[in-house]
Amino acid sequence: MEDKQTTSAKAADDARADIYGEDGAVLPSFLAQIGAAIADRDTLTLKHEVDHLHQSELGDLIEALHPEQRQALVELLGTDFDFSALTEVDEAIRMEIVDHLPNAQIAQAVQELDSDDAVYILEDLEKEDQDEILSQLPFTERIRLRRSLDYPEETAGRRMQTEFVAVPPFWTIGQTIDYMREDKNLPERFSQIFVIDPTFKLLGAIDLDQILRTKRAVKVEDVMHETRHAIPATMDQEEAAREFEQYDLLSAAVVDENERLVGVLTIDDVVDVIQQEAEEDLLRMGGVGDEELSDTVFATSRSRVPWLLVNLVTAFLAASVIGLFDHTIERIVALAVLMPIVAGMGGNAGSQTMTVTVRALATKDLDIYNAARIIRREMGVGFINGIVFAVLIGIVAAVWFRDPNLGGIIGAAMIINMFAAALAGILIPLLLDRFKIDPAVASAVFVTTVTDCVGFFAFLGLASWWFGVR
Repeated sequence: MEDKQTTSAKAADDARADIYGEDGAVLPSFLAQIGAAIADRDTLTLKHEVDHLHQSELGDLIEALHPEQRQALVELLGTDFDFSALTEVDEAIRMEIVDHLPNAQIAQAVQELDSDDAVYILEDLEKEDQDEILSQLPFTERIRLRRSLDYPEETAGRRMQTEFVAVPPFWTIGQTIDYMREDKNLPERFSQIFVIDPTFKLLGAIDLDQILRTKRAVKVEDVMHETRHAIPATMDQEEAAREFEQYDLLSAAVVDENERLVGVLTIDDVVDVIQQEAEEDLLRMGGVGDEELSDTVFATSRSRVPWLLVNLVTAFLAASVIGLFDHTIERIVALAVLMPIVAGMGGNAGSQTMTVTVRALATKDLDIYNAARIIRREMGVGFINGIVFAVLIGIVAAVWFRDPNLGGIIGAAMIINMFAAALAGILIPLLLDRFKIDPAVASAVFVTTVTDCVGFFAFLGLASWWFGVR
């Protein structure tokens, strides 16, 4: 057995080595080989080269191909195309492929998929296409998929798998084992068996290892454990992922509002959710929303314009602060050289604090109970860093422009702005979160505005006061 497993693992590694380079990207030689087979419409070669690929590897291949090659690949593979690979590609690419396929072919394909993968493909389609595809499915499967699609987006109900194993509490372990051996409609992989009453209300669960250790005559209810971490179907997928992280779960039951078992959430789906949410937060902090690499030029431009417009407005606000001190800048030209340093350092410091705060809010590590302590910590950090960089930039400015007064002014302004940056970096995300506004989306532009305005005002205001410019 060990030799077979070793051989199988080696074959998988060899297959991976065949398509990926050292940088993890699909090899140009493999792409050229697939492209040539597509161009020649060589179905046999194409199937031979693609057949051994894992769904994630096929997804990488699809993303690396040109758009017209993707459509041809799906067409040439026909029923041999693994539709689960579409769950591994960007949404834009998935929609591009699915939009060119007849609904009858999609209906046939989703019947071969796990319910969570089927929902992943169907959820982005137009309502009319969804209804037409679902109408071609067997009744039981249609009801299961429709129920998942009826739950809000990005909830546990959308991500759950509706195939699961459930037994009544009065069965024996022997009956349960025989049921798992004989029923052909059970999911291919599972780690838990759920226990339900006649109304499908969740009573408990048994792990497979517990079943293997228990004698056949023992009743299920005698060895089952309570499912303390059942997840409501309407729970946000990020909250569900946090449950998995906190309690080290491999799978969890999903229940409706009446605590009836409707599905199971598994660790592979949760890993996808964690990655998706992390990418989403990162993109939103950059003001680019849900942008995909495969989006068109116009779609990408449209997604970025709104926050660039907000930035433009705040830039005028910062410029108006500079305008208040135009006479000072005219008389002391060195100020124009040095003032971007104050604003830039404050912006970077504010971004550091903001990034930590937004992440802490997303993971629920920052709440009402520890907010005051964290705010005091960030104020201390801002003040200490302000002093450190005030000394450095003060010495440089004094030597550069041969004016100790100028060094003292920029040093004082640096302390003020670094302190303000620390406060803005934590208070703005907290305030936005308090008003149910996503801090990952809106924080950056406001934090930057605060650091720019405070930095310019502090530096130019101190200079005007010290040098007596009116």
